[in-house]
Amino acid sequence: MHRVAISGTGIFTPEEVITNAELVASYNEYAHRQNKLHADAIEAGDREPMAMSSEEFIVKASGIERRHVVSKFGILDPGIMHPVLPERAEDELSLMAEISVKAADEAMKKAGLTAADIDAVICAASNHERAYPAVAIEVQQALGIKGFAFDMNVACSSATFGIQLASDMIRTGSARAILMVNPEITSGHQEWRDRDCHFIFGDVCTAVVLQRADEVKTDYAYEVLATRCLTEFSNNIRNNNGFLRRTREGHMADRRDMQFHQEGRKVFKQVVPMVAELMLGHLAEQGIEPQGLSRLWLHQANKGMNDLIGSKVLGREPSREEQPNVLQDYANTSSAGSIIAFSKFSDDLPTGSLGVICSFGAGYSAGSVIVRKL
Repeated sequence: MHRVAISGTGIFTPEEVITNAELVASYNEYAHRQNKLHADAIEAGDREPMAMSSEEFIVKASGIERRHVVSKFGILDPGIMHPVLPERAEDELSLMAEISVKAADEAMKKAGLTAADIDAVICAASNHERAYPAVAIEVQQALGIKGFAFDMNVACSSATFGIQLASDMIRTGSARAILMVNPEITSGHQEWRDRDCHFIFGDVCTAVVLQRADEVKTDYAYEVLATRCLTEFSNNIRNNNGFLRRTREGHMADRRDMQFHQEGRKVFKQVVPMVAELMLGHLAEQGIEPQGLSRLWLHQANKGMNDLIGSKVLGREPSREEQPNVLQDYANTSSAGSIIAFSKFSDDLPTGSLGVICSFGAGYSAGSVIVRKL
């Protein structure tokens, strides 16, 4: 059995940014138009008026201040309210593959590896732009990597589940080095017309290189000490879009359930204790006291959730250094969130430092990865 290390990470951040002020202006104009259109039904009591949003509401509910998107066009148009992305020919590199390659280049450079050193590619994300061929295989070809590649989806926990899978393969000798990419174009499944969630998501792509610890070529590396995953079925976070949609009468219409929707309060109450118990149990299993952790890199969905989970795990309120947040600038980027936090806030720790990368989301799913700075 081989020891495994994370030797490189990369982030591709789209250039375009949507501030809360921009988002609120477009949403409120849309809501105003809808209320005017349905004024008679609203006056008759047959329809509830759409509530207005505000910057204060968004920050209080989530801690999010802005988000990056691959294209603002359409999202901020009250007559469209979704991104408008041009179709690409089948012989062109897909959008997901394009941003994956950009993040992967950075991760491989940081690890000091080339395509010839990588044995496999995993594309772990909450949404994939097509069923097949796998985006991972497209990324593999674009980078000139041999071996094998495949897609996987465990919603917001895709990256930590991907780390477990890659680590297991490297430990057992199935591969020596694996590239995992997390292309999250969440703006495509966001419902920008829903006040309760129109601010949640942003786009990004992260990449992680994992390899045998004894073959790490750079000074930067974190050994993967242990991984643990958990799933529990819940309908409280759901998206019903899928390939059977056209087989059902009325399902090709503009339906709310074909985009991201959730029961936010239920998710908060159920997921927080589940994740805290997973992390504490995982640490105890490895004989590690929570007080011995230098850092928590948590899924970036909601500041309130992260603050509470961190407090439950550490037994006190974590400092900003101990539990760094990036969602104020990136919003919820699904599986990529914890990897952004890890990538941006891991260089400064001294050798021997312990930390946990943890993600959680739809499924429910949750993944815990205990790492130590080499």
